[in-house]
Amino acid sequence: MKPILVLVSVDSNSVLLGARQFLNYLREQIAEYNLSDTVDVLETGTMGVYTQGVVMAIFPDDVYYAVKDKEDVHKIVTEHLLKGREVLDLTLPKEKLKLFVETAPVSKETRIVLRNAGLIDPKSIDEYIARDGYFALQKVLTEMKPGDVIEVLKASGLRGRGGAGFPTGLKWEFTARASADQKYIVCNADEGEPGTFKDRLIMEGDPHSVVESMIIAGYATGATKGYIYIRGEYYGSVDNIRKAIQDAYEYGLLGKDILGSGFSFDLSVRLGAGAYVCGEETALLESIEGKSGRPRLKPPYPPTCGLFGKPTVINNVETLANVPPIILNGPDWFKSFGTENSPGTKVFCLVGDVVRRGIVEVPMGTSVRDLIYRFGGGLIGGKELYMVQTGGTAGTFVGVDKLDVQLDYDSFAKYGVSIGSGVILVMSEDVCPVDVALNTMEFFLHESCGKCTPCREGTRLAVQTLRRISKGRGKKEDLDTLRSIASVTQEASLCGLGQSITVPLTSIIDNFQKDFEDHIGAGSCPHGVCHFEKSRSKSKVRR
Repeated sequence: MKPILVLVSVDSNSVLLGARQFLNYLREQIAEYNLSDTVDVLETGTMGVYTQGVVMAIFPDDVYYAVKDKEDVHKIVTEHLLKGREVLDLTLPKEKLKLFVETAPVSKETRIVLRNAGLIDPKSIDEYIARDGYFALQKVLTEMKPGDVIEVLKASGLRGRGGAGFPTGLKWEFTARASADQKYIVCNADEGEPGTFKDRLIMEGDPHSVVESMIIAGYATGATKGYIYIRGEYYGSVDNIRKAIQDAYEYGLLGKDILGSGFSFDLSVRLGAGAYVCGEETALLESIEGKSGRPRLKPPYPPTCGLFGKPTVINNVETLANVPPIILNGPDWFKSFGTENSPGTKVFCLVGDVVRRGIVEVPMGTSVRDLIYRFGGGLIGGKELYMVQTGGTAGTFVGVDKLDVQLDYDSFAKYGVSIGSGVILVMSEDVCPVDVALNTMEFFLHESCGKCTPCREGTRLAVQTLRRISKGRGKKEDLDTLRSIASVTQEASLCGLGQSITVPLTSIIDNFQKDFEDHIGAGSCPHGVCHFEKSRSKSKVRR
């Protein structure tokens, strides 16, 4: 085995920074200096999002570099690989490596979903198998009955990581008990929530974990066909998933009579077209069927009447990535992480005014404060924290008084802080809550499919009201109007898009009411963000 290994992060973020060019140049340089016999280069997924260069890691030296141009690559080859001297001016400082090192896959306490990301070539099925890949599938097909698989998941307490937190084992059981000539497994990889990119990095870094889990789900529920519905803009994810599916077929892990078990399962990819509403499970099913992506009236629900009217399991990427390690290690192992009612880990996306933006996988129950300051490194420029949105655009806006809330699926009911899709949007004192509320409602207005009146008209009226407030033309009764809109859309909207508007809208008004009142009463934006219109006198018209 070659003594030196160079890992190059070639995820979507790194590609934009020139990762592929640097990777090719690195290989050319290694060949030019006759280092091919002692140095091996591995293309891998993300090692943590770092926006100041492409991350290259050298083992066993355990040195990480940030590469910005070909000259940096040349330095690393001639100095480190050829002469054995660390290039100090390119080395990533330890404090910036915290996002990578503290949550490294070797630490079982934190990395379950991202156990392989950054350590294997995501396009190599052999490297996935070398790290116990498809061992869970083999165990399921040779040692377990379908009902046994479901019982393991139920005992583990795994809950859906898409935001709703519905018990995964129970969802699989509903479909398993349904009688039909055809059943389906669908992976929701649309990930349209602004600020969310965890599923993309899972698919780019470890696509076979999703494929393996879907095959297991098919066996457990009696489904023989599956679809992975991927956001169309996720080119890297699409390429890696398709390669994983192709290789799984070649290895006999997909198709007919998998591993001689008599069980057959087919899997294919479907691309989304940029509609946020297709993240809603029934709108997603409509899209796969070739129809306009609009939500269905429920009930019936997908586990009993889903794709093409047949029983269907729908899980998101992160949920599925948990399944193989649970099968291999058992439910008690999984329950040793997290909290009693929310076992396991959660992958969070740190975005906004935080120093270290990126992803981090931590045990359920980790506090907002730890995510921002321990893993995120605090705020950029040492600014004061003013507001945090947890859970994505449909999540809650909270102030500094909620920093010590432990994030799990009970935190919303107890403290009004949602976990949602796992976004932690950090905002400093330079941000105005009124402007943020307007931006959020404009997003929902744009993404509403228009099928039901409460969502279509409610978002429009909310935007009109917030625009008046942001321009200094608000009225005292506007806050009551906004709360009323939130209540009606929650109660009467057809799908989760309209129903979820109430969470961000009411939380930002309730927790930052003084900011809204200042815009209405004082006639100014305390943060200097909103531009008030000057009053214009109406001219008299003579007849």
